[in-house]
Amino acid sequence: MLPCLFKKLTGFDCMGCGFQRAFFLLLEGNISDAFKMFPPVFTSILFLISLTIGIFTRSFIPHKLIIFLGFLNAIIMLISYYFK
Repeated sequence: MLPCLFKKLTGFDCMGCGFQRAFFLLLEGNISDAFKMFPPVFTSILFLISLTIGIFTRSFIPHKLIIFLGFLNAIIMLISYYFK
């Protein structure tokens, strides 16, 4: 696993800490463990997929949807970070 540079420099968890481990748990099929590790893992993956498709096709996914998914992901990350 790649270390979190923010955590190494400051000693605090960043809002994305746990995504990498949660993603690998998802790949192994551990959905509940992935959610416990990093609750916004699902919205993060959905956002990254839609952003990638939006960049490469430029017409398949509307930009407003990508912006909405980005804000939704950010809100869920903030809530998750608050309760962490």
